[in-house]
Amino acid sequence: MSTPNPKREIYTALARIGSALSSAARLEFLELLAQGERSVEQLATLTGTTVANTSQHLQRMRQAGLIVGRREGQYVFYRLAGDEIVTLLGALGRVGEVHDAEIERLVRLYLASKDDMEPVPARELLERARKGLVTVLDVRPPEEFAAGHVPGAVNIPIQLLEKRLGDLPKRKEVIAYCRGPYCLMSYDAVQLLRKKGLKARRLENGLPEWRAAGLPVNRD
Repeated sequence: MSTPNPKREIYTALARIGSALSSAARLEFLELLAQGERSVEQLATLTGTTVANTSQHLQRMRQAGLIVGRREGQYVFYRLAGDEIVTLLGALGRVGEVHDAEIERLVRLYLASKDDMEPVPARELLERARKGLVTVLDVRPPEEFAAGHVPGAVNIPIQLLEKRLGDLPKRKEVIAYCRGPYCLMSYDAVQLLRKKGLKARRLENGLPEWRAAGLPVNRD
């Protein structure tokens, strides 16, 4: 009879989580689910993946304990199992940026080239927003904003930003945010705002990381 090896069993279970993360499509699904609950069909539409493939990916992550689901009529809706998943994804990204030359190159080529200014830390933004010193701009889609946003944030989806510049105070610095550290919408927003003569910077990370840090979140 073999002797129980709890450490080996724990590592085996952790390996299942790591295996569930070993897909670019699944990482993208997790980023979207970090914004709020979505159906299989919604996720398939947003990522350009078939419903069948989307469902298979989601089942794999559900079995690993990364997401939970619920059925409503004919539809199944999924959400993250907890904010720990956001923390896990953040740690994965930081390890990649430091130790993987290809990731470091891609970040430098596509993100730093768009905006090399230091982003605003979350707690600094909270303090400045409470004092009315900045305008907080959420450039995600309206349904994501409704599911949760930084208190006092103005929601202008990125595709409407140029047409609605008049909605933003001209004399306040604008701090834009979106889905997370690799979401390009906030980078594009800052580029546009600066081009139009507004003072603008990005929030460090996005709304999921803000929530995971225990900072206040409003819902509509």
